[in-house]
Amino acid sequence: MFGSSGEFGMRKPPGTRVFTPEELAQFDGSDASKPVYLAVKTVVYDVSSARAMYGPGSAYSVFAGKDASRALGMSSVKPADCVPDYSSLNAEQIGTLDQWVSFYQKKYDIIGSVKP
Repeated sequence: MFGSSGEFGMRKPPGTRVFTPEELAQFDGSDASKPVYLAVKTVVYDVSSARAMYGPGSAYSVFAGKDASRALGMSSVKPADCVPDYSSLNAEQIGTLDQWVSFYQKKYDIIGSVKP
């Protein structure tokens, strides 16, 4: 998967940087000189290659710079739902969240993780 050419091209090995939520928020796409990151289930992904989708004013900008696990599981773009705690999700929503995890793992490089 990493370092091999596949459906989504070359991939880097997973990063090990540990972010605080405040540090991750600095990568919300508002500064064009910085990459755009988002986290799902504490894993931080570099979604800079899709800046048009995750940057300010875009459809998914609400996810950028934070762990949006609950919102992804709920298929919600409400800012209030963009929190890391997904313990309130039902089984169907957990399945949806796991599909998002699979999507991000296949398409984007892992930068590290976010801790409270």
